[in-house]
Amino acid sequence: MMLSWKQLILLSFIGCLAGELLLQGPVFIKEPSNSIFPVGSEDKKITLNCEARGNPSPRYRWQLNGSDIDTSVDHRYRLNGGNLIVINPNRNWDTGSYQCFATNSLGTIVSREAKLQFAYLENFKTRMRSPVSVREGQGVVLLCGPPLHSGVIPEPWKEKIQKLSYAWVFNEYPSFVEEDSRRFVSQETGHLYIAKVEPSDVGNYTCVVTSTVTNARVLGSPTPLVLRADGVMGEYEPKIEVQFPETLPAAKGSTVKLECFALGNPVPQINWKRSDGMPFPNKIKLRKFSAVLEIPNFQQEDAGSYECIAENSRGKNVARGRLTYYAKPHWVHLIKDVEIAVEDNLYWECRATGKPKPSYRWLKNGEALVLEERIQIENGALTISNLNVSDSGMFQCIAENKHGLIYSSAELKVVASAPDFSRNPMKKLVQVQVGSLVNLDCKPRASPRALSFWTKGDMMVQEHARISFLNDGGLKIMNVTKADGGIYTCTAENQFGKANGTTHLVVTEPTRIILAPSNMDVSVGESVILPCQVQHDPLLDIMFTWYFNGALTDFKKDGSHFEKVGGVPQTKQICISMVRCEQSTGEWFSVAQKFRGASVCSMNPRQSSSGDLMIRNIQLKHSGKYVCMVQSGVDSVSSAAELIVRGSPGPPENVKVDEITDTTAQLSWKEGADNHSPVISYAIQARTPFSVGWQTVTTVPEAIDGMTHTATVVELNPWVEYEFRVVASNKIGGGEPSLPSEKVRTEEAVPEVPPSEVSGGGGSRSELVITWDPVPEELQNGGGFGYVVAFRPLGVTTWIQTVVTSPDSPRYVFRNESIMPFSPYEVKVGVYNNKGEGPFSPVTTVFSAEEEPTVAPSQISAHSLSSSEIEVSWNTIPWKLSNGHLLGYEVRYWNNGGEEESSSKVKVAGNQTSATLRGLKSNLEYYTAVRAYNSAGTGPFSATVNVTTKKTPPSQPPGNVVWNTTDTKVLLNWEQVKAMENESEVTGYKVFYRTSSQNNVQVLNTNKTSAELLLPIKEDYIIEVKATTDGGDGTSSEQIRIPRITSMDARGSTSAISNVHPMSGYISIVLFFIVNTL
Repeated sequence: MMLSWKQLILLSFIGCLAGELLLQGPVFIKEPSNSIFPVGSEDKKITLNCEARGNPSPRYRWQLNGSDIDTSVDHRYRLNGGNLIVINPNRNWDTGSYQCFATNSLGTIVSREAKLQFAYLENFKTRMRSPVSVREGQGVVLLCGPPLHSGVIPEPWKEKIQKLSYAWVFNEYPSFVEEDSRRFVSQETGHLYIAKVEPSDVGNYTCVVTSTVTNARVLGSPTPLVLRADGVMGEYEPKIEVQFPETLPAAKGSTVKLECFALGNPVPQINWKRSDGMPFPNKIKLRKFSAVLEIPNFQQEDAGSYECIAENSRGKNVARGRLTYYAKPHWVHLIKDVEIAVEDNLYWECRATGKPKPSYRWLKNGEALVLEERIQIENGALTISNLNVSDSGMFQCIAENKHGLIYSSAELKVVASAPDFSRNPMKKLVQVQVGSLVNLDCKPRASPRALSFWTKGDMMVQEHARISFLNDGGLKIMNVTKADGGIYTCTAENQFGKANGTTHLVVTEPTRIILAPSNMDVSVGESVILPCQVQHDPLLDIMFTWYFNGALTDFKKDGSHFEKVGGVPQTKQICISMVRCEQSTGEWFSVAQKFRGASVCSMNPRQSSSGDLMIRNIQLKHSGKYVCMVQSGVDSVSSAAELIVRGSPGPPENVKVDEITDTTAQLSWKEGADNHSPVISYAIQARTPFSVGWQTVTTVPEAIDGMTHTATVVELNPWVEYEFRVVASNKIGGGEPSLPSEKVRTEEAVPEVPPSEVSGGGGSRSELVITWDPVPEELQNGGGFGYVVAFRPLGVTTWIQTVVTSPDSPRYVFRNESIMPFSPYEVKVGVYNNKGEGPFSPVTTVFSAEEEPTVAPSQISAHSLSSSEIEVSWNTIPWKLSNGHLLGYEVRYWNNGGEEESSSKVKVAGNQTSATLRGLKSNLEYYTAVRAYNSAGTGPFSATVNVTTKKTPPSQPPGNVVWNTTDTKVLLNWEQVKAMENESEVTGYKVFYRTSSQNNVQVLNTNKTSAELLLPIKEDYIIEVKATTDGGDGTSSEQIRIPRITSMDARGSTSAISNVHPMSGYISIVLFFIVNTL
């Protein structure tokens, strides 16, 4: 085929775009924004941002007011990436509109315009202001006249780059004028308005102007305000001096502030309304005593006429104005990158909203798009017919109205290429089942679009009733048969070339379930298997999936209950028709050969597989619908079964106490979930603050069947707080208990249980003490519980009664001087509450308090036993059993340096007539006295006796202990112990000895410094020596170890013994002196 010169150019261009997928035109990431630079700022530069992505990386250039900025010539401008840096900005040279251009080999885009303005605020001209003279009661306006400052950004923004704020100083800075209903500072004009002048207003007023951009503040010259002397101004109607324009445009979403203030006498009141009578929405706020109406987030419904009414007793005045709504353009439909084939037509829609309605213009590569016969713009949409490669580039749609403009950018790629399957290849294998519909895709990349035709093997495919060609080049086959299987080739061609792709169509038999799961009825804890067996084409791999109540079964998460089990697939028969085998290609024949044992093609291939579901330890939550889904590459089949799990009942619901008495409670409840097994009985349990957990209670009826949902609980305790719950049972077992009912208290009743363990006795003289165990709260049967205590002397018929109001009290004490000591009384204790009196306890006998001893012990004596012990003795006092029981005696003692009040005490029980006082100080005089005591108290003390403790024993131990032994004797010698002046004199010595294997120590007393022991030594002995004195034993000598005799004789001393020898055996000891065994 011969190509035209245009086609040759296109093909050469296509060769240059071999890597076109990697190419991308510029797309802005950052665009410049309007900026304000404060004049005099310490920052000596300003940066306008511009960044774009693209491949190749974009290049950048800038324009100021439509003229290119040459950064190579003007060194005040510098590029950093795409950002433009203005060094030492100057308001005379650098003010204006900036635009960034980003360019690469695919085209150019231009950024939105960014306005750079300079903020400044000059000083007031220094000239004096003339005094303003007014009469009292007259209104006045003090003019501000702000100095020169930066102006307004040109269309289409109409926004001040610098907003000034105004305030006024009264007399001295910083005493600012406070605004109220009489005084107002306009933030539009800067003037100070005083509705009605008062004498306190006289003074100097200074206008203060602040720039909100630079925070600079300048003060004007003072304006004196003076009162005229020709009298007071009379009342007059309001005169509106501050009012908003007749027409004021307001931007969507902006905050609109309308000012209105009037002079007048009396001071006028300001009110606002809409001319159409519509009420103000809640968002509207009134500021500065209603002088400012503020409308935040302005919307179209806020547009309309507004009225300001200034009114006083002399009349009223009205100012009117209209707020008009405008909105900058806002995109509704952006243009997007498009790739389109040569000779096709392009329709690119670009749509925005705004008020007024936006107009549209288009740029190509940063310049205005030139319209011609095949390139047209209508309502913002761009159409280009019969596209060629030169139409490619970067396009921008601009939507604008007088309030703003917006840009949308996109890339147009016009491509020309021969058919190519590499990016959208045909499927190698398509599997379908007999009788289905199949579409074979053929969608090569081609520009312009390619024409396609199909072959099967070597034969051209022709359309007929079951086979048709699709518009996109595909092939559609309906009601597929086995004979339709084979290799299909699609050949695509356009003026630049052709290409082909192949698809292998395999036709299989449908999958069928031959053993489906069936509905089952099981009990909790059982295990079951839900079968799922299918017959399928052996060419297909199948997958079993189980769903439970619509959710996919997770065998890993639920492995403790669910397991998928299945048998080994069984090949039954190969199924490829004989005719098909003869016409098959080698590739098709190899597919058939993978099934062993197939020597010829047969008609019905079938293979069975199973994917059964085993459920172990079934729980109630496993009730529901189970679906076995079997999926192959070409079809899917499913079968469902319902599994009913029967378990013990769920908790009954809504347990309520319908009626309560003192001993009964009528309950009702609703049946809970029966868990697929009918309830056959109910049981009721109760709990009180006094019970241990929940207890089963007695009910009427005694046995509650499953159809009954009400019962009466009996045998309750009166005036006790109860909770009830109900437990249901079925043939599976008992279920969970219900939630507890609300707490209820049974009604009050007369108490029925008297106190137990009634007893008494003891106390002080003339007292009768009666004790008992308090009645538990759960048996008190009502509020106001207490005790009735009754008593009488033995043999008397009349009872004396008293009341104890505390329910926790365990005793009562009756005091009366007439009560004889240790007299018998009959006693009983009853109970009562708000409902009345209950029973008394059985009568018991209690004795009154005993009489304390009245006689002191006699014949008191005391003598010192040692340096730390004294023995005190006395004679018993006379005592009669009629006086009670004598418990014992109390010995009190103190030393010479102590006080009697802080004395120590020792008690002895019963009839003992002596006591040993221990732990005393040595050689010190002690005083002691004795008295008797019983349960009624103590008697008088005896006469005081004194005794001095002995001196302490010597601190010096016996020294230089020397021993000699023969086979039968041990001879000991030691040095005499001499007592010091403050120590007791030595009266003798004690020799302590024992075998090393025993703990039983024996003692030898002697008044000499030597001792002789008859010791047939057959094991080691341990010996110590102590001095004895009246004050006790002295310090022990060092231990002497006498070893077992191994020679005829031996000798040693305390300093010579250092070794310890083990011994076994017992040695009888014969002493030459009297031996005491300790």
